[in-house]
Amino acid sequence: MKHAFSLLALVAALPALADDTRQLDAHEHGVGALNIAIDATTVAMEFHAPGADIVGFEYAAESDADLAAIDAAVATLSAPLDLFVLPDAAACTVTTAEAKLESEDDHDAHGHDEHDEEHHDDHAEEDHEDHADDKDHGHDEHDDHGDEDHAEHAEHAGHTEFHAEYTLTCDNPDALSEITFAYFDTFPNAKEVEVQIITASGAQGFEVERDAPVLNLGR
Repeated sequence: MKHAFSLLALVAALPALADDTRQLDAHEHGVGALNIAIDATTVAMEFHAPGADIVGFEYAAESDADLAAIDAAVATLSAPLDLFVLPDAAACTVTTAEAKLESEDDHDAHGHDEHDEEHHDDHAEEDHEDHADDKDHGHDEHDDHGDEDHAEHAEHAGHTEFHAEYTLTCDNPDALSEITFAYFDTFPNAKEVEVQIITASGAQGFEVERDAPVLNLGR
């Protein structure tokens, strides 16, 4: 019986994929990344997208509406064949699917660790107060610049992204000729997905955009 392999191990082993993974760390709004590895009838997929692309915000969710939006997004991202539609002839089924919201430091940002969130909120408030005190001590002429720096810091600190991993079984992998990105219809803020595909013959990279949502795999 063939065991599902680690897509992360393959990413680390192939420089092209590692480069694309590092580019995702830059967290460009509107751009997600999908890594796919195909080995016989097993298809492993790993997907990342900025929180703003999926739920429209990246601050720490507190309201019931925001928390509900995240729950709904996680549920939607847990159904890969509804987002990345494969040909019926490939006869693919989902073996495993896991999706979650993470912060940039790899901690779950969905509220599974309330202590960490409270500590972060307190720390952020203290930092904000310290920053405000500093502005009151001889730096009035730089208020505008200080505000811009603070805003940029707040935006960076608030970055979150959704991360999903899937394993599929495709009874007829030779029929994997294309992927239709219904993902763009589901998430209006998404503009592009950078795709890397590994097969026995090597690795290929693609960019799939909203106005051309079908990726031809040439298989």
